[in-house]
Amino acid sequence: MNNMRMLAEEEENDDGVEVTWEDQQQINRFSKLNARLRGIEDTLEQLKQKKDALDDLATELELTDEDMKVLYKFGESFLHLSQPNALVQLDSDQATVSAQFAELSQITEECESEMKDLKVQLYAKFGRAINLDE
Repeated sequence: MNNMRMLAEEEENDDGVEVTWEDQQQINRFSKLNARLRGIEDTLEQLKQKKDALDDLATELELTDEDMKVLYKFGESFLHLSQPNALVQLDSDQATVSAQFAELSQITEECESEMKDLKVQLYAKFGRAINLDE
């Protein structure tokens, strides 16, 4: 079925509101923040998966013998480490991932706050003539 329809006269966007240079800068800023937020959310999801994998690895390493050598991934390479050294490296990796997650979560909150302020200003001026929702 075709969902196309004619806009009612009151729904048309020609309500005489002029877009000033400052308005356009606010719209551009909102767009940049929105794009940045989507990228950060993707990165946060990847970090969450990495954190889960490290937690699983911690459980597995706890069950291994101390004199066992384990393969530990560094970037794209694997190295043989003793179980105690692997646990130390794992703790370091978990701390790094947690710090990155916390930092990106803070940036997300800042972006969302600024986007909320911009939405209030832009909707106050343009009303239904602008759509800032996804």
